[in-house]
Formats: sequence, C-alpha cells, structure tokens
Amino acid sequence: MTETSQIVRARLDFAYDGTEFSGWALQPGLRTVQGDLEAALARLLREETPTVVVAGRTDAGVHARAQVAHVDLSATAWSRLPGRAQRTPSEGLLAGLNGVLPPDIRVHAVAEAAPGFDARFSATERRYVYRINDGAVPADPLTRRFIVTHDRPLDVDALNAASGTLTGLRDFAAFCKRREGATTIRTLTEFSWARRDGLLEATVRADAFCHSMVRSLVGAVLPVGDGRRDLEWLAATAASDQRSPAVTVAPAHGLTLEEVVYPPDAELASRAETTRARRELT
Repeated sequence: MTETSQIVRARLDFAYDGTEFSGWALQPGLRTVQGDLEAALARLLREETPTVVVAGRTDAGVHARAQVAHVDLSATAWSRLPGRAQRTPSEGLLAGLNGVLPPDIRVHAVAEAAPGFDARFSATERRYVYRINDGAVPADPLTRRFIVTHDRPLDVDALNAASGTLTGLRDFAAFCKRREGATTIRTLTEFSWARRDGLLEATVRADAFCHSMVRSLVGAVLPVGDGRRDLEWLAATAASDQRSPAVTVAPAHGLTLEEVVYPPDAELASRAETTRARRELT
C-alpha cells in the first residue's frame, strides 16, 4: 500500500464446518458463511459492512478446509486494526476476526493482498475431496457430518474408469444447475478415487466449477461404481446439453474444499483478466 492509496485489499484464508450454514452466499433470513464473516468485519471495523469476495461459493452443508477470500477496506480502517497492541494490521484483523466469529468459522491467515489479486478470478485451480463410507469399515459417529454413507459396496476401479471419461475441457451442462448468462464449459483436470483407511475419497480438481457440479459428478459415477449402471449410460448422460434428471446430486456434507491455487504474484492480474473472458469450446 502506498501513502496515496485509499483502499487496502486484504486476503483471508479460512475454514468452516458447513453443517449449520445455508451455503456461502448471503440469503435473506438464513445463516450463511458470507453473512457471518461480513457481520464480524463490520463489528471490528465499525464502518459500513464490507463485501467479501470468495474463491468458491460452496452450497448449503458443504465444508471448506482452505477457503480464500478478499475484502477491500479503507486505508483508515486498515491502519486502526493493530489497536494499542504491537502488531501489524494483518495480525490485528486475524486476532479480531477469530475473537468475534462463531466457532464453526476459523480464519487461518490474513495478509495485504498482492497487486492484481482477486480471490475468485485469479485462482487457477480448486481442489475438492468427497468422502464416502460404503460399509468397508464401521461408521464413525464422530465424523458423520463430513462422510456420506453409501448403502452398496463400491468398486474403486469401476469408479476410476467412470471418472476418467469425464476429465478434460468440455461442456458440463449435464452436471450443472444452469444460471442465466453463465457458461458451463470447464476444464476438469482430475477426478480420481482412492480408498484410505477403508473410506473412499474422490479428488476433484478444475480451473473452476459451476453450481453443484462436483456433487453431480460424484452422483453420476456412484451407480457405475456399485454396478447399477455402465459406462455407456454415463457417456449418454454426460453428452446432454442440459442438466440430466438421471443424475442424483450426492449429499452436501461429504464434500470439502481442500485447496485453492493461485499463480505467482506477477501473473495474478492477467489470470483474473483471462478468467473473466467467456469460455468456449474449440
């Protein structure tokens, strides 16, 4: 920040248990992660409620271990954050937020953002993990909020064979809740399954995701993994140019945002500009 700067953009790295939230985005009369975070900022700053821009807008019940957001603050508010303590504004905001936020949201780091940084548009990749217990190990009641129970045994090889057919640059209209003016073209760089300590974990990576895409992808391959459907059915379903009623959206609580990846600081602005451009298949 220069002496003449009027606005400071702060980067927030944080996590939340999505169980009690109606998703990320503000909704009248409902508790949301954005609502709680913006209310906490307004309380600390004693200014007009700032708008927080997030890397990935999670649905109701979805969790985040490594979510990223940015918020623009006045230079005056930023300079007041240390209070009387011997600390930086970033340290003051970190301590202040964790002091007023509810326990199901924790901020891990606060920093003055690099020039050109945009939490949403500068990101190059989001990584989600979906966790399932298919009966290979006893259900753990202490993890029931984060792991989905599937009532049929699942074959890892069959799941990977199915998931592998969906990667790459393509139109994911069959797996997205369409939004007016929004494209459903994405680059899915990884969709793989592994069994860890008896549980099944799907790792899903893409440059970006459209609404409910990850849970729809999981819901589409599960019937292949348990033998109810085959790869031909999946291929026909994926080829649809509109959301497929044949796909069951997997439950929200099995999904966690695990990582958001950004390019080097010198490439943040150009990445944001590229991301804002409407994507097309070539």
